[in-house]
Amino acid sequence: MSLMTWNDSLSVGITVIDDDHKKLVAMVNDLYDSMQVGRSKEATGRVLQGLIDYTLTHFAREERFFAETGYPASTTHKREHEDLTRQVIDVQKKYSSGSSSILSVQLMGFLKNWLLNHIQGSDKAYAPHLLSKGIR
Repeated sequence: MSLMTWNDSLSVGITVIDDDHKKLVAMVNDLYDSMQVGRSKEATGRVLQGLIDYTLTHFAREERFFAETGYPASTTHKREHEDLTRQVIDVQKKYSSGSSSILSVQLMGFLKNWLLNHIQGSDKAYAPHLLSKGIR
């Protein structure tokens, strides 16, 4: 069972960013599934690490586009990225140190809501700027 589903309301209209977002949705679902079916701590830890790594790759891509195009709200947007990164790395540290209960339904709800709100708010806000600068 999926925690979240990709749909057109999440599209920012930039293929590479939409593809990243689709992958992030799939990875959040994989983490949720891993938690639900009780996969081993090591397997779930690998899923969590993969999500963190890909999130950082995605954030770097967005921030590179901001730098290339002079996106005026890049500082605020980057701060959102830094805040989430800090929170998720904290979760990973707690999980790695033995607190497997940290991967709770509450955490999964937070990740889902953050991703949905970030895409539909902050990311959709940069889309017109990037599109006007030829980022497709």
